[in-house]
Amino acid sequence: MALPTLTPEQRAEALAKAAEARKARSELLASIKSGKQTIASVLKRAKDDKTVGKTKVSALLKAVPGVGAVKAAALLEQAGIDPDRRAAGLGDRQRSALIDALN
Repeated sequence: MALPTLTPEQRAEALAKAAEARKARSELLASIKSGKQTIASVLKRAKDDKTVGKTKVSALLKAVPGVGAVKAAALLEQAGIDPDRRAAGLGDRQRSALIDALN
């Protein structure tokens, strides 16, 4: 299936929307890293907040101070979560298992 052709205005609008989403995701990860937000509070908002919901769980975990790529992968495996899963796709059990593993 071919991609739809966009007018220059539509393309500019899509690029602006994508840039805004990247900026919002970056601010979210920075607030986790600085300690302003906890991973538990962020994961609880995943179903309602599009920015959180579309962020990969592995990226959220890597933003937690003291958690790197290896520890994040181990936590995801321990909780039975696919590394490519996005926050909105987590079930209640997976979310609680992840929060328990971090505490």
